[in-house]
Amino acid sequence: MVATPQEEVDYKEFDLNIFKKLFSFVKPFIHIFYLALFLMLLTTILGPIRPYLTKIAIDKYIMTSDSRGLLIFVGLIFLVLLLHSTIQFLANYLMKRLGQNAIYQLRMKVFNHIQNLNISFFDRNPVGRLVTRVTNDIETISELLSGGFILIITDLVLVVSIIVFMFFLNVKLTLMALSVLPVLFFVTIIFRNKVRVIFREIRKSVARLNSFINEFLAGVFTIKIFGCEKFFNKKFEGVNKENLNLWIKTINYYSIFFPTVEFISSVSLAIIIWFTANNILSGLMTIGTFFAFIQYAEMFYRPVRDLTEKFTNLQNAMASSERIFQVLDTQPSKVKTHSLVVFNKLNDKIEFRNVSFGYNYGEKVLKNVSFEVRKGETLAIVGHTGAGKTTIVNLLCGFYDVEDGEILIDGISLTKYDISSLRKKISYVSQDVNLFSRSILENISLGDESLDLDYIIQAAKEIGSFEFIDKLPEKFETNVLEKGITLSAGQKQLIAFTRAIVRNPEILILDEATSNIDPILEKTIEQATSKLLDGRTSIVIAHRFSTIQQANKIIVLHKGEIRETGTHNDLMKRNGIYARLYRIQFEDKFSGFLA
Repeated sequence: MVATPQEEVDYKEFDLNIFKKLFSFVKPFIHIFYLALFLMLLTTILGPIRPYLTKIAIDKYIMTSDSRGLLIFVGLIFLVLLLHSTIQFLANYLMKRLGQNAIYQLRMKVFNHIQNLNISFFDRNPVGRLVTRVTNDIETISELLSGGFILIITDLVLVVSIIVFMFFLNVKLTLMALSVLPVLFFVTIIFRNKVRVIFREIRKSVARLNSFINEFLAGVFTIKIFGCEKFFNKKFEGVNKENLNLWIKTINYYSIFFPTVEFISSVSLAIIIWFTANNILSGLMTIGTFFAFIQYAEMFYRPVRDLTEKFTNLQNAMASSERIFQVLDTQPSKVKTHSLVVFNKLNDKIEFRNVSFGYNYGEKVLKNVSFEVRKGETLAIVGHTGAGKTTIVNLLCGFYDVEDGEILIDGISLTKYDISSLRKKISYVSQDVNLFSRSILENISLGDESLDLDYIIQAAKEIGSFEFIDKLPEKFETNVLEKGITLSAGQKQLIAFTRAIVRNPEILILDEATSNIDPILEKTIEQATSKLLDGRTSIVIAHRFSTIQQANKIIVLHKGEIRETGTHNDLMKRNGIYARLYRIQFEDKFSGFLA
């Protein structure tokens, strides 16, 4: 299942199936949910009691000048208020705690699920969209789970309770007070529809704003070196102005809606005052009833107004939930139900047997590729850009599933292995070294507690990275800035080599790992490469032919097919594609030396 882009699910009515999935994250804390709901329902009952107690206080004690009885009754009202406030505090605390616990569980499940998805999923879904799922969308749902749904229920119960109390006091006056409701519902429906459309456009605008900022920050060096700041400022001003205009529209709608509700409420109060004036004077109605009705009218319009906003939040949460469950419902392309073989070590060989593969349907990147790498051998893969070299590595690591043919390790199909156990025995060093905003020690160990500092230091000395790390302000505890921006390309590669060797891998993969060699560290990196390859089963993809001349076997890929196979000397004697590539690189290097 392919995740739907965010813009395709921006608004959704209440969906019971989605709500059931969402509520499953509340179930571990169901006792808290029921307690919070019970307490909130208690507050909805205690709330409408207060105006009725006010009526009794006025009619029974104030109008009869019973000061002693009034004092006792005021104490009773105070106790009711204290009880109401205490219960409301407990209910709000429990709702917020429930919501945050549920959101914690949901966020952990989404994050863990994303980690287990195939690399092809990330090819289809931009990073920004996935970040939005784990942050913005879950935060939107947080409002619903942190009491939003309970508050909708309790507000509805509160409205009904108020109406019941009003009818109990005076049926005719209640009907007159509620006569403005059709107008209120009409205004609310118009407001909801308008705001819904605007918020949909705001979400799209924010997505464009975030995308622009991400692109700008990623390319800030290019922008500065070519002096394009004014151009990008103008572009950003346009995107930012669009967002501003949309928010101003929402401000206009809210500025009209809430005063309109207050006006309708005031009309309702005016009707109550007009109707009760003569009735009080003629003795048909008490002053206490009048004051109680005024309070009920004010209490009635608060939840009615709030429900409009809560239903909008509910619809936003439903849309966010659908986007999140699209990610959670996405499964790896092949679900394995049989017992998986745990990979411990390579005993014989790795074999690609008639493997074909394409990232897009109908476009083959590899075509009927067959080769083998025996234990302890080094296989080098060369070819022009786009020939399919990195694709071979991606398939071996299980990032993608082959379309035709199969990959065998010790005669067992790759699909039958526990891929996690296999990857633990593979060390991979690529051209673009990915360093995290953590200490150098953490970047090397990657959380493996079995790798102690002494062992890592020893490995760093063997590789040659210890010399520059030891000169850093905090040595191995030095924090690496984002993307390792304060380190040279060579230093980052040495850290990657150290990261690879500390795991003592069964299979080593170097994917153009020496293509951006820092001239100062070139000799150190060449020595590090030799130590990494020594005695290990290795697959090396390289543009620098100096790193692969000693390989046991070299295969030449051209347009997804193996065109040549042999050692360096064999391929040079054949005078084919490999020999031409070698001479081109040698001539470029030699001419650069003469220059």
